[in-house]
Amino acid sequence: MKRVLIDGNSLTIEDVVNVCRNGYEVVLSEESINKVKIARNLVDNLVENEKISYGITTGFGKFSDVAISKEDSKQLQKNLIISHSCGVGNPLSEDIVRSIMLLRVNALSKGNSGIRIETLQTLVNMINKGIHPIIPEKGSLGASGDLAPLSHMVLTMLGEGEAIYKGERLDSKVAMEKAGIDVLEYLSEKEGLALINGTQVMTSVGLLTLYDSMNLLKTADIALGLTMEALNGITCAMDEKVHSVRPHKGQINTAKNILNIVSGSEMTTKQGQMRVQDAYSIRCSPQIHGASKDALEYVKNKINIEINSVTDNPIIFPQEEEVISGGNFHGQPMALSFDFLGIALSEIANISERRLEKLVNPALSHGLPAFLVNKGGLNSGFMIVQYSAASLVSENKVLAHPASVDSIPSSANQEDHVSMGTIAARKAREIMENARKVLAMEILGAVQAIDLRGKKKLGIGTEAAYRVVRENTPFVDKDRVMYKDINISEDLIKKNLLVEAVEKAIESELLMDEELLVESLS
Repeated sequence: MKRVLIDGNSLTIEDVVNVCRNGYEVVLSEESINKVKIARNLVDNLVENEKISYGITTGFGKFSDVAISKEDSKQLQKNLIISHSCGVGNPLSEDIVRSIMLLRVNALSKGNSGIRIETLQTLVNMINKGIHPIIPEKGSLGASGDLAPLSHMVLTMLGEGEAIYKGERLDSKVAMEKAGIDVLEYLSEKEGLALINGTQVMTSVGLLTLYDSMNLLKTADIALGLTMEALNGITCAMDEKVHSVRPHKGQINTAKNILNIVSGSEMTTKQGQMRVQDAYSIRCSPQIHGASKDALEYVKNKINIEINSVTDNPIIFPQEEEVISGGNFHGQPMALSFDFLGIALSEIANISERRLEKLVNPALSHGLPAFLVNKGGLNSGFMIVQYSAASLVSENKVLAHPASVDSIPSSANQEDHVSMGTIAARKAREIMENARKVLAMEILGAVQAIDLRGKKKLGIGTEAAYRVVRENTPFVDKDRVMYKDINISEDLIKKNLLVEAVEKAIESELLMDEELLVESLS
């Protein structure tokens, strides 16, 4: 069965993508069920004995010094959800919403939150049966966790708010009935707080952005390879010896990637053959692409920690019979990571746009016609394609300003430093989408330039990429509506068709070489 077993400790980014986008089911492990029950017993004992414990027998935030009676403790939890459902803006996409629910399930299943098992199972059922709460994208400060957006998730569990079921936007109660899921009659002590006091919204947006960005960085190498073919780029700068003396992992891997992609080309050159060196946007591409790859690796490591962590408050330690109020809900580790992710992606768009400028500018393109079109003047060709790319990279420069350097006090200054991590994640996603469009434009320009140059034998990878593009967008012989071509090119990137075609071609070639090598040794 296509399913992901939840134990609170071993969830992977690939698991999240499988649940969010590929329809995998979620199942709680027996171990996690037992842990949840043990933690719940401790909460019940605290309430029964009326011991003071933050968020269980007290109010929240500035109201932490207000004691709540045993009789009012359940109402306290419902009031928390209703009052905190203050999100605004467009709804988050269904894949992000599924990730939010999944990450919350995984965190709660560690047995440090005090939730009832039936409440946790309701959230699991919503994932498995395709109930997607309407969660507005804006309204989180990133500490105390993603309070506002997560409250909208819980509204649906209570039969309040709205949700999407089978593509239809419905009142949550109706959606839950159609899916055959019972809404919760009440939230018990600690449950409201356990459900919303965490970093799952920012982490979900950032995680899916990272996953898409990892494929986008591969696409960036392919775009570079195509541009090198179009401009008779010099491969010597990719020589392994150059990068071994400055051994940053991303840099080394990028140079190796490029050599594999253009291997066998008759259009690339060696230094001194046509010119001594290329401009930085080609010559320094391993250093630039590679630095962004290393940044993504850092973010990936942080996400892997976060998705298997307890991020609510207070934290319950059943073995020690302790309940400790701390700050694991604070999104700063994710905020800094997602700001870094956005900066890394904006640089990929920056260098791609500079390569596109080299392709369209007759002063820089080594003999290509101006704006990559014949009968220039009558035809504008790719002139405004570069304008559009320039607009996107300029927008990215604004978006790349770190959200995490800002903070604003809340809850009467009890919460006097917040992370803005959800804003950082959302900005990174917007930057990624802009970068994807810029790369789509560069790829279109490079393939056009290859045809104008007089296509010769391309490299193993560039030939595969060229074919995919040309099967979907024809040569621009005279002006036509260009946004359609741009959208098609971006769609090829979204569907990962370019990466798959290039990887398949290179893998086949390497296997052939390996077979020849074995043959010669035998």
